[in-house]
Amino acid sequence: MTQVTSNAPEGTPDWLDLGVPDLDRAKTFYGTLFGWEFQDAGEEAGHYNLCLLRGEPVAGMMLNPEDQPHVYWWSLYFSADDCDALVERAASAGGEIVAPAMDVMDLGRMAIVKDPAGGQFGLWQGRAHVGSRIVNEPGSFTWNDLFVPGDARPARAFYRTLFGYQVEPMEGAEGMDYTTLARPDGRFIGGVLGGEGLVLGGGTGEVASWLTYFAVEDADAAVEVVRGGGGTVDEEPADTPYGRIATVRDPFGVPFRVMRLPDESA
Repeated sequence: MTQVTSNAPEGTPDWLDLGVPDLDRAKTFYGTLFGWEFQDAGEEAGHYNLCLLRGEPVAGMMLNPEDQPHVYWWSLYFSADDCDALVERAASAGGEIVAPAMDVMDLGRMAIVKDPAGGQFGLWQGRAHVGSRIVNEPGSFTWNDLFVPGDARPARAFYRTLFGYQVEPMEGAEGMDYTTLARPDGRFIGGVLGGEGLVLGGGTGEVASWLTYFAVEDADAAVEVVRGGGGTVDEEPADTPYGRIATVRDPFGVPFRVMRLPDESA
């Protein structure tokens, strides 16, 4: 369990938010699955909702933009010491700037970027809002993987340049194009999986995308909650050296993973 009280080191996943067409349905689904409560930030913030675990924000939720009526997603943000400088570095490294650095009231400064493979993510320079205040425990995110259909080398080079990540093949991943990503201090923050015809959550994607793992007390029970709430299951729970994991989708088709951490890591 990690309680976050200040901005995380640069390059650390520090926030998530979800765009959906039906906030009430999403709140019922995720509230039941993760035990979240919700706080509407008000009209000034476009009725952006904070997802709260024990009263602390762990993610955000909003109505999907009107110009993207059929695209729903979990969007991952990385901590930025200087959002503007990182945007410039991302552009120089071959990334696409979807939304330039901008202030979000007094909460922080953000930007939206795509890597060279098309994987979209956000940058967050926290001020009043430092990001997810609880991570690595049930009801919060614990890991993130970038899925790249095709050659993942340009994406890996991009993130190494942007954040100074250490990029290494994962032990025991023979036959897979999978590498871990670690901050310069050695702390692992996620991974990158590449390959032709790569399957993400039961379907072949045409562009890269980040997939979030949420920690749960019981992966098998979580899968049944997903089904009961109108979601679907792409991959049934399976044991791995890192925990018991299942790939699921919410009622809008947004993929994510639920993961029971090993006892020594819970």
